[in-house]
Amino acid sequence: MTGVAIGLAVMIVSVCVVLGFKHTIRDKVVGFGSHLTVAEFMTLHGNEEVPIAFTDSILEVIKKAPAVEHIQRYAMKQGILKTDSDFLGVMFKGVDEQFDTTFIVKNMKEGYFPHFSAEKSSNQIVISQQMATLLGLKTGDRIFSYFFDNNNVRARRFKIAGIYQTNLAMFDKIIVYTDLYTSVKLNGWKPDQCSGVEITVKDFKQLNETAKYMVEHVNRATDNYGATFSSSTIKNSYPSIFSWLDLLDLNVWIILGLMVCVAGFTMISGLLIIILERTNMIGVLKAIGATNTTIRHTFLWFAVFIIGKGMIIGNLLGIGIILLQRVTGLIKLDPTTYYVSTVPVELNIPLIILINIATLAISVFVLIAPSYLISHIQPAKSMRYE
Repeated sequence: MTGVAIGLAVMIVSVCVVLGFKHTIRDKVVGFGSHLTVAEFMTLHGNEEVPIAFTDSILEVIKKAPAVEHIQRYAMKQGILKTDSDFLGVMFKGVDEQFDTTFIVKNMKEGYFPHFSAEKSSNQIVISQQMATLLGLKTGDRIFSYFFDNNNVRARRFKIAGIYQTNLAMFDKIIVYTDLYTSVKLNGWKPDQCSGVEITVKDFKQLNETAKYMVEHVNRATDNYGATFSSSTIKNSYPSIFSWLDLLDLNVWIILGLMVCVAGFTMISGLLIIILERTNMIGVLKAIGATNTTIRHTFLWFAVFIIGKGMIIGNLLGIGIILLQRVTGLIKLDPTTYYVSTVPVELNIPLIILINIATLAISVFVLIAPSYLISHIQPAKSMRYE
């Protein structure tokens, strides 16, 4: 019973932690880059920012894609943040009123996220905690930014409105948020041009379906200036991160396999011990007319009762640990290594139910063969066993 309880608890905790970790990291990456991006071909597949114009007609085509939930424009511009004693190369991301602030606001450490616009500049930026630490900045400070274009240097002075921290270093060290209007002007683009649009889908499972629609209806079309539309999913943009997350599934399967084996061998040895301890009773039952099948079923039901009690304890233990971590964040992690400060967990009830059903079915199945030991016990010998 203890073996089944511990095995089931470990399986529940392992699955909930891996799911929580995968979805937390995935949501952070999506928070910076959305599920799917439509931009100029060279912007997505080259090393330069090429502007593209989104007319109402092309936006209507994009909106008709399956599972599309939100569309927002953005414009990127490389620049340098400089203080009196240090400087840092960053990427300015211009956004407007349509920008979904849910993710970034959730990760704000100081200040606020301004109401950025595509029509005018607020001369405000939002930087990361990593940048603020390196440059010795805080909210309310003013900082000069320098931009290089065609051998010309332009300077802008911005006010730091807020500081965010996601612990995803590859983004925290480079992304600075500002007005879409500012980024477009700094790039020297026309008002209707931008780097591209970011698309959020209603369900991550429908991402491939939406991407297929974009390939068929949007890719290879051209805007009024001759730029060619192209699309890319978040998986294609950051393949190393998603490949790493997919590898975590292998760890879960290994843990599940090991725990099922432990629980199965524990129950097999337990049943054999119970049968050997009841050899005399089995002989008496056979002597008064009980069949091997009836006695086998009796012992199997007894084993199921033991497994059931172990599973109840395992569920209480496993779910209890998950809820405790979810509420208190008791177990901490190094964010520079794991991208999160506490162990993330996700309580997936359907999956927990499936694990319980599989554990019960496998545990009972492996007991069928050992139960046939009863048929080799002869009443005449067993009644003299003691």
